[in-house]
Amino acid sequence: MSHHDIVLLGRVAVAFALSFVIGFERELRGAPAGDRTFALVGTGAAAITAVAFGPSPQTVAGVVTGIGFIGAGLVVRSGRGMLKGITSAATIFAVAAIGIVAGSGHAVLAVIVAAVVLLDLELRYVPVLRLFDAGRYKGMDAERDDPRP
Repeated sequence: MSHHDIVLLGRVAVAFALSFVIGFERELRGAPAGDRTFALVGTGAAAITAVAFGPSPQTVAGVVTGIGFIGAGLVVRSGRGMLKGITSAATIFAVAAIGIVAGSGHAVLAVIVAAVVLLDLELRYVPVLRLFDAGRYKGMDAERDDPRP
């Protein structure tokens, strides 16, 4: 195994670890996709990017397209017309982006993006940060939205 292969393996390992942690959080929250799915998406995106980014940068566009299909598979319409799985689909997209960033050699940026994604997913569960969750304020403006005079 050459030094170059070890560097590429390190990039993929970073993507795996970050993606698994985000997937673990989704699994804890009962999301339709969990740690294994997220780890596979992030690892796959990193592996493709690490190998193909230099000689063929347009392969990243193929990764993003493929992730769109996975995300679409997560979104379902419930009986009441409500969409479910949007957050999981968006998180799958974010994990693929983390994999692409890590695979291209920007490990620090990948860690920062993963931290921001986790912060976003955990806003409503951390006592002090709940103030920044818009869902908390839903329905507080019911009087203003009432069309009656």
